[in-house]
This record gives sequence, structure tokens and C-alpha cells, in this order.
Amino acid sequence: MTTQPATRPRRRRQAAGRSSPRAHEHAQLVDGLLGRPRVVVVTRPTAYQLLLARHGTREQVRFFLATRGQTLDETEARQRNFDSARRALFAAIPSSWRQTSIERSDLHRFCFEPSDLVVALGQDGLVANVAKYLDGQPVIGLDGEPGRNAGVLVRHRVEDSADLLHAAASGRARIQPRTMVDVELDDGQRLLALNELFIGHPRHQSACYRLRCGSRAERQSSSGVVVSTGTGATGWAQSIAHGRGLGRRELPRVDEPKLVFFVREAWLSPQTQTQLTLGFVTPDHPLELSSELEDGVVFGDGIEDDRLDFGWGRRAVIRIAATRLSLVVG
Repeated sequence: MTTQPATRPRRRRQAAGRSSPRAHEHAQLVDGLLGRPRVVVVTRPTAYQLLLARHGTREQVRFFLATRGQTLDETEARQRNFDSARRALFAAIPSSWRQTSIERSDLHRFCFEPSDLVVALGQDGLVANVAKYLDGQPVIGLDGEPGRNAGVLVRHRVEDSADLLHAAASGRARIQPRTMVDVELDDGQRLLALNELFIGHPRHQSACYRLRCGSRAERQSSSGVVVSTGTGATGWAQSIAHGRGLGRRELPRVDEPKLVFFVREAWLSPQTQTQLTLGFVTPDHPLELSSELEDGVVFGDGIEDDRLDFGWGRRAVIRIAATRLSLVVG
């Protein structure tokens, strides 16, 4: 009787181009020891890219604009300026550093590393979009179209990219911590925002709920509640405050651990009150809302697609977020 030689179990070969989690962690450690940070560039589609995605070809875009009395010249010029700014930014990143680029639509599934340097190239709102996915990583806001943006958050020119990146990587950059707002539902779902939260009906119709802040509480019917940070006080909240005769100095500062809330168009009735339509959220006094809506929502920074359902019986607690945006200011 012959015996077969013992066979050694085959080891599975790893698919080409795919690294194991342990190898990925090792690569991060090596990069950290060698002082090679990763630069994450965040952008959003330009006007030309959106038009091209919708109409398919350049000539179709040109025809579409012509039917509305517009030309393609300005749109293409803006696209060339953006492409030039993007090339200049990547040219400023040292070749030994890691780098990657993501679109705003991919932020919710991107894995940021603790040592990342984040660069938002575009409008002020892009910094707000990326802020809620970070945990202390420095953010450099670059204005790709100077003169078209307010420059509140994208305050730097692309020409300054190299100096800003080296300063951030070495810890020499001046960081401005900005307060964020955090909402948590009674089922554990959470949402962060840099500018403001909206709580109410998705189409801004009448919303019923119970509101409590500190020792004060009342049942309300309104067009929704806006809770703003000091950063948001330069946007939507500023418009609301102006309509109520409030000045900018009466609103929170960008780094202040304080939020302001506004109840929009509160309706007085035998069942609802209108006394608690403006107030402040502090570390000791969170804002609580209990929903009496069938299809209520909570969303932040104007991104309605990224929302929490706030249906009947749900309870939301709005607090000052433990996480703060680390904005590079110099």
C-alpha cells in the first residue's frame, strides 16, 4: 500500500493591487515616521461639468445656453480657471507626500486619516460640507475663483498653497477653531453641521412640535426651527436676525461655545404659543424638540439629501458639538 505525500495547505494569494488592513496600517505608520502626510483635496462639480453631465456634449451645452440667451464663453472661461487652479495646487504638493482627490458627493464614504491635511478648493460652502466628516484635521480653504466668493472660509489664494501646506504639516499654521452644532435623536442617530441645522417640514410647511430650552417650554406651530453657530451667523441666520432687528454683535462668535436658535413664522393659536421664538444654546442648556409631524426632517448646512427623519414622537436634542473645525487662517 502506497501512501500519498502530505500536502501543505495552500495559502490564498492576495488579489493584485489590494493591500491587507495590516499592510495599510503599516504604510500609514511608515509615512508618519518619515514625515510624509497625506493631502486630501476636496472639490465639487463646476457649472460646466454639471451642464456637460446633463446634456452630454459641449455642443448640446452650447445650444441649451443659446436658447436662453446665454453663451458658453463665460462658463468655459470659469472652467479653465478652475482647471488651472487645480493644477497649481497639485504642483505645490511635495512629490514625496501622499495625495488624493475626492468629490463632495463621496465625502460620506471616504475614510479620513487622523494626520490628513484637508484642502477645500471651491466655494465657502465646501468647507462646511467637509467639516462634519473630520475630527480635528486642519482644513485649508482655497478660493479657486477670487472675486466670486465671499471668502469667509475659503480665504486663501492658490498661489499660497505651498506655504500653507508646509505650515500645516509642521504644526506652524495658525488654526482658528470654529464651533459646530450637534443633533442627536432618541434612537441614537446624529448629525453635525458647521453653519446651521434646520428642523421642520421638508417643504417648509407648517410644523408642529414641542420645544424646550432650559426651564422654558411650549408647543409651537411654525415654518421650522433654525439653530445656528457663529459661522452660520454670516449666512442664513444673519438674514433671519436682520429681519428681527438683531445685529451681528448679538449673535455668537465663530469660536464661541454658544448657538442661537430662531423659530420661523410661529403661529399663535389656542393650542400653540409664540413666546419662545429666539434663544441661545449653551453647554448647560441644550435645545430639545419633540416631533408632532408625520414627515419631519433634520438637515444641516442646506444639504437636504443628508437628513434625519424626525417623524411623530421622535425627540431631538441639539447641543454644541464636541468636535470643532480646525480652519487654517495663516
